[in-house]
Amino acid sequence: MTCRERLERLLGEHGVKYQVTPHRLAYTAQEVATVEHVSGYDVAKVVMAAVDDRLIMLVLPAAYRVDLERVRRGLGASTARLAREEEFARLFPDCDLGAMPPFGNLYGIPVYVDRSLTRDPEIVFNAGSHRETMTLAYADFERLVRPEVIEFVADSATPRVGVRQAV
Repeated sequence: MTCRERLERLLGEHGVKYQVTPHRLAYTAQEVATVEHVSGYDVAKVVMAAVDDRLIMLVLPAAYRVDLERVRRGLGASTARLAREEEFARLFPDCDLGAMPPFGNLYGIPVYVDRSLTRDPEIVFNAGSHRETMTLAYADFERLVRPEVIEFVADSATPRVGVRQAV
């Protein structure tokens, strides 16, 4: 079963409306936003981290960066660092490396969402490949994943070049 099929089964079981969109090859979440013609604030990117040597999934808007010190403090941990690909690749055998959806619960991984992502009615995310995304209501995502919501984007929260500025 592919990652997309796994997601579609979960969404179908819960009556969640969603849209799958094919696009040209895009490796970063910001590239996905560009090829999908949506704001980087609407694309949910996944960042894998090791907190006290436990793997977790951080989900935030593509336009922002993770502040690992805020992650560490927010989770009351001793250490927090970005996970290395070899640490998490085997956990997502049905996904392209780096194209995991923000559904860590399907893989036994705790999910933490930055509060800034909760403000949008819909989110767009990789559907397990670098060539497809899914779009669904944030409320449905939250209901199915039950992520812990904390604040961990970098204080500067400066969008990358080419991304609209927050007003």
